[in-house]
Amino acid sequence: MKESINVLNYSTTNNSSTWNTHDTYWTLSLFGTAVGAGILFLPINLGLGGFWPLIILATLAYPMTYFSHRGLARFVLSSQQSQGDFTDVIQEHFGVKAGRTISWLYFLSIFPILLIYGVGLTNTVESFLIHQAAVTPPPRTLLSGLLVSVLFSIMLGGEKIMLRTFAVMVYPLAAILLILSLYLIPRWHMPSLDLPKLTEFTQTIWLAIPVVVFSFSHAAAISSFAHVQRRHYQKQAGVKSEQILRRTSLLLIAFVLLFVFSCIFTLSPEQLVEAKEQNISILSYLANVTQNPLMGTLGPFVAFIAITSSFLGHFLGARESLNGLITKHTSLSYSTADKVGILFLFLTIWITAILNPSILGLMEALSGPVIALILFIMPMIAVYKVSLLHTYKKNISTYFIFASGVLAVSALLFRLLN
Repeated sequence: MKESINVLNYSTTNNSSTWNTHDTYWTLSLFGTAVGAGILFLPINLGLGGFWPLIILATLAYPMTYFSHRGLARFVLSSQQSQGDFTDVIQEHFGVKAGRTISWLYFLSIFPILLIYGVGLTNTVESFLIHQAAVTPPPRTLLSGLLVSVLFSIMLGGEKIMLRTFAVMVYPLAAILLILSLYLIPRWHMPSLDLPKLTEFTQTIWLAIPVVVFSFSHAAAISSFAHVQRRHYQKQAGVKSEQILRRTSLLLIAFVLLFVFSCIFTLSPEQLVEAKEQNISILSYLANVTQNPLMGTLGPFVAFIAITSSFLGHFLGARESLNGLITKHTSLSYSTADKVGILFLFLTIWITAILNPSILGLMEALSGPVIALILFIMPMIAVYKVSLLHTYKKNISTYFIFASGVLAVSALLFRLLN
């Protein structure tokens, strides 16, 4: 990420065959980026489709997650500019005009998510202070400003502080997800195994594909991740990136799907519908139906960690892409553009958190198709356009990810239009 991340004193002779602390930190960072607040609604979204669509989607989750992020990392690493940002890579492979358009779309797909998380974090802390801590929260302007300032301080502290913060946050998040999943096992019941009609079955899977795509997405951090691996491992960056992404995907699938299945097997279809109608997270609903205060206490804590860790990961992508756009459209230097970009992001996130808008679902829906295009479709098109990627033309995974991307985009547009 050029000067925007403090460079650590890494050796240029790192061996990609051994796993080290650097790899662990990045695995946790990508895990934290993917596991946002959406995981608390994921069991509801997937469980409403029934048992057999759930099994199909669970089976597809790993290849869709790993192959898509691997393809995006390969795309970034295919650039001849070792210090170029995501905007540079896009323009190098698709030309200046198309590159700028895609770069703007990429930024505009991440930016609303940062706004959503700014609002969500403020609401979560405010609710905790009122209901759990039984104290009067400070004015929303002060509270949101303080929370956003803490998040920005972590990011501006450099790569080392950022990665260690991820590690500190992700360990308890993963542990709590595991504990809650195991705690619910005695309450499991056998779901209905009735086969739905073929048309209903296929439509359920089609419309649920975007849910799987975005519940496990850490695309916003991939460009920065790939650049750091290139700096750290140089010629071995591709091999090492794939190794880290593979373990990240396995970690995501193991923890998240166990949590999803445990919640779905605990609740009846009628309860899942009720939870959706109440528009509350799965932990809040479980706390209500089980009358367990532990659920009510852990819910806000999990939401706080999930929102914060995912915010940090998405901030990486937004900062890098915004800096690239500013330098391409102005005469500002990269360091000046970075300061301008940070000020813009801080003010817009803070103001949105104060206003607490009710259009967050629409903003997320508009971000969805662009993220699917950039994560699933664009890197696969580049396989045929970029000479360094031609070796992947015959890979089945290339066609699988492209088809998944087309289905995800079409399903999102279908939902938006209806």
